[in-house]
Amino acid sequence: MIIEELVILCIQKITTLLFSIAKWASSPDAGQLMAMLLKLLNAKKTIEVGVFTGCLLLLTALSIPDDGKIIAIDDNREAYEIGLLVIQKAGVQHKIDFIESQALPVLDKLLEDHENEGSFDFAFVDADKETYINYHERLMKVLKVGGVVVCDNTLRRGMVALPESAVPEGRKQDRQLILVLKFHTFHWVMGSRSAGV
Repeated sequence: MIIEELVILCIQKITTLLFSIAKWASSPDAGQLMAMLLKLLNAKKTIEVGVFTGCLLLLTALSIPDDGKIIAIDDNREAYEIGLLVIQKAGVQHKIDFIESQALPVLDKLLEDHENEGSFDFAFVDADKETYINYHERLMKVLKVGGVVVCDNTLRRGMVALPESAVPEGRKQDRQLILVLKFHTFHWVMGSRSAGV
């Protein structure tokens, strides 16, 4: 078992003991993928929208250099503080600026300072799916050219590939939100390329 798996499993176990919603904690597979992306990008400045107990936040902090910085936004400090014990033990708390808030006001405030535009290497989003498109629009402004946004739950257990008639009624709205995000992302990328960015 590699370090990323151990880190995530540790926080998942703590989360399971204290929350009935432990299924929200990220999987070891997701952690391995994120660690690889962070290392490939040589990421130093990141932002995380939706922290919960901090499984992937800790993994990000372990994957970036010692002078790297993470802005971590979540409106639930209680859940964050569960993982904070492990973050402190790992010696990476100095890399994290936790902001207890809804994310959109924080992102808007970041964008008020033009020095933040194009300054982040990586963004991770695992929050309310209804707002993904709004997060995406703002994050694309703060990311560097070549930066990466990872949005959790965008495959929705394969439902985005199914015909509308095969999607369970309770999942149709989620599926539609993700399809809109993917359409928006495609047009943003294609628009950027045609503009020479």
